[in-house]
Amino acid sequence: MKKYLKIAFYVIVIVVIAIIGVNSTVKNSTKKHIYYSLKKFPKNDVGIIFGAGIKGNEPGKYLKDRLDAGILLYKSHRINKILLSGDNGRDEYDELTVMKNYCARNGVDTTKIFIDYAGFDTYSTMYRAKHIFNIKRATLITQEYHLNRALYIGQELGIKSVGYSANKGEYPGYKYVRFREVLSTFKSFLDVFRNREPRFLGNKININGESNYSKEDKR
Repeated sequence: MKKYLKIAFYVIVIVVIAIIGVNSTVKNSTKKHIYYSLKKFPKNDVGIIFGAGIKGNEPGKYLKDRLDAGILLYKSHRINKILLSGDNGRDEYDELTVMKNYCARNGVDTTKIFIDYAGFDTYSTMYRAKHIFNIKRATLITQEYHLNRALYIGQELGIKSVGYSANKGEYPGYKYVRFREVLSTFKSFLDVFRNREPRFLGNKININGESNYSKEDKR
């Protein structure tokens, strides 16, 4: 019994060291690509906004700040188009309809809004951005805790990316999501390592072509 406990202990130690090492490497390799203001912020054709929680037909605090940051970059001509990526897998929970309607209400030309209907996680969003939308360069828009992982995945998949921090004020459960991000980053490292293919791919959408924003979707 003691032998197995000893083996389990060493396995746990190795896993913890691996998680810490991966997170440190990801952070150090991406932090120079994160921006916190429009000053000296590089222009990109496409900005990618990642989905987050909604409250009924309105974005929650995390998502609202991401959308507001993306709209600011659009109106400041730092990006020309917005790719919204999130979860619309259930009738009672549809991030993307909330996201696109919020952008349209706040002055974004709907012909400049593209929708990724299967961005169920960060890796899937970035993989689909590369393989479905054929995006080679992008501005990633989300909170600071999430940017390192998103940038790392983009770089590894061949998308030259910069990040814009959407942090604004305090967030409910922020300590928890930062802790969870440590494990998510390690999982993303494994996804990249094994070149995981998302469950849903579908037909290609030309990011330089006609927008797939649909005014007929439910509001």
